[in-house]
Amino acid sequence: MARNFASALALSILAAARAAGAQSAQPAQPAPAATAAPADAIPSHDSLSVPSRHVGETRRVLVHVPRAYAGGGARFPTLYMPDGGLDEDFPHVVNTVDSLIALGRIRPYIVVGIPNTERRRDLTGPTRVKSDSAIAAHVGGAGAFRAFIRDELIPAIDARYRTSGERAIVGESLAGLFILDTFLREPSLFPKSIALDPSVWWNANALVAEAPSLFAGFDAAPRRLFVATSSVADIAEGTRAIVASMPPRAGLRLEYQPRPDLTHGNIFREVGPAALAWLLR
Repeated sequence: MARNFASALALSILAAARAAGAQSAQPAQPAPAATAAPADAIPSHDSLSVPSRHVGETRRVLVHVPRAYAGGGARFPTLYMPDGGLDEDFPHVVNTVDSLIALGRIRPYIVVGIPNTERRRDLTGPTRVKSDSAIAAHVGGAGAFRAFIRDELIPAIDARYRTSGERAIVGESLAGLFILDTFLREPSLFPKSIALDPSVWWNANALVAEAPSLFAGFDAAPRRLFVATSSVADIAEGTRAIVASMPPRAGLRLEYQPRPDLTHGNIFREVGPAALAWLLR
């Protein structure tokens, strides 16, 4: 996907977001200074509590339905997102998705945000590297978090909302690592996935080493994966190796964008709109 398309899409989204401002649950904010990042309006949403035996706590989740949801009995695909709190990426992603819908770039999607409780626990797998273990009191809980999403959260969302069974997921950094790990280990859980600047350095690049054997077990079911990396060398190199271990295969559409012109801090906003347009159309 060409960069000029991403730039044009970002401008179109900004215009559509202004036109669709009435959908927001909050009044419009004053225009930010030219040097500041634009404020993300808080979108309309439900807040649900989902008890979990897998992670041993009750998790709050946020759910935004598209405008078309009120129109009748139609069912809708669902986009899940870790880092999904109101003070995390939920407002930005929902507003981007709604703008893409308004522009006709994608179909209407329900968005499910999963706010963090212990982010570094839930988004990382086991590690033997001492410096990895030192980043938080608890790490290595990705398997339990994935089981929570698969066995508890998805059934709760499907029971409450008119979902179609078509699922996607988006995230960056450690969430990107979790998404890549999930795509390789349980490819049927989220057949549409976006991993931006995934922290594949975790556990001395263990996922990089495992990727060829994990991918060898894929069947020909339809799947889409969008991956992009920034200028961070230990992310870009490992991710490039993972992508190289996934040669063309029936059913798989893979979009890989190395972006050394971007940083870890701005890749989500710079690449996210075009990634969502590519994945969710």
